[in-house]
Amino acid sequence: MSTRKKNKKSTTLNREGIDRLVTSQAADDSAWEAPIRVRRSKPASLSIPGELAARAAFLARLHREPGVGKWVERAVRERVELEELAFTEARKELAS
Repeated sequence: MSTRKKNKKSTTLNREGIDRLVTSQAADDSAWEAPIRVRRSKPASLSIPGELAARAAFLARLHREPGVGKWVERAVRERVELEELAFTEARKELAS
């Protein structure tokens, strides 16, 4: 028994095509789904040991950041991006 994937052709719209479609349906309420409500995420606070906070404050001054909080946020964001990239690459390797 052979299984065969059915290829469904989907039309890909460019930006202008999407703009034309949205503009043409803007006044037609039946063309739109019910609105959804999105809540802004609340900032989280972290507690770190005093020695680590002092080292972070030194590095924030070294990098001329306006405050240690901004520097820590940037450092954590960069690290999370690196970890996500490493995870994605490892997952691709395992899949192949």
